[in-house]
Amino acid sequence: MDVLLNEYLGAFGAGIWLTVQLTAVGFFGGFIIGTVLAIFRVSPIAPLRVAGTVYVEFFRNVPLVALLLLVVYGLPYAGVNLGYFWSVILAIVAVGAAFACETLRTGINAVDRGQVEAARSLGLTFVGIARNLVIPQALRTVIGPMVTLFIGILLSSSLAAVVGMRELTATVGYINNREALGLLTFAVAAAVYVILSLSAAAVGMVLEKKYRVLR
Repeated sequence: MDVLLNEYLGAFGAGIWLTVQLTAVGFFGGFIIGTVLAIFRVSPIAPLRVAGTVYVEFFRNVPLVALLLLVVYGLPYAGVNLGYFWSVILAIVAVGAAFACETLRTGINAVDRGQVEAARSLGLTFVGIARNLVIPQALRTVIGPMVTLFIGILLSSSLAAVVGMRELTATVGYINNREALGLLTFAVAAAVYVILSLSAAAVGMVLEKKYRVLR
């Protein structure tokens, strides 16, 4: 433990910070795209529904590690060089958006249909109903599942180690290869993941209480 604290505290901090960046950018990117996809999936326009369905069914069934390898090493062959960070983000967002879409669609389906019909009778368009009525209520309904998705992305960010990004898991492997500390470094990393996950869950509980939908 003394070796970790004295020689590798900075490396651990850098690994944790990269993990937080991958998680935050990946989640919010996936959330934004997932919201658009959810609107597509409930849209009265058939091509939009089909496009949303195809996207979700494809990316929900692609292993993230396979997509990571494809994006990181495949895009350069197509002349697209995003760099490791943004390539990993792209893969995380692509998969996260599919799950965010389905989570949000569950919340949309929970909105009282009577409210939607009343809004239509007042002359609101589909976009107006979605923006002013359905999406705000749906978001409040799915805070818990969205926090679960956030934690899932946090844990999945460890797959970035596969392509050589030195986030927390890769940092642990690097330190262990140099110092042969065995399970100690992995135990510390596991504790960090647990702390981050529980912190996210605690924030989610506060938000659920504050914004809960009364029925």
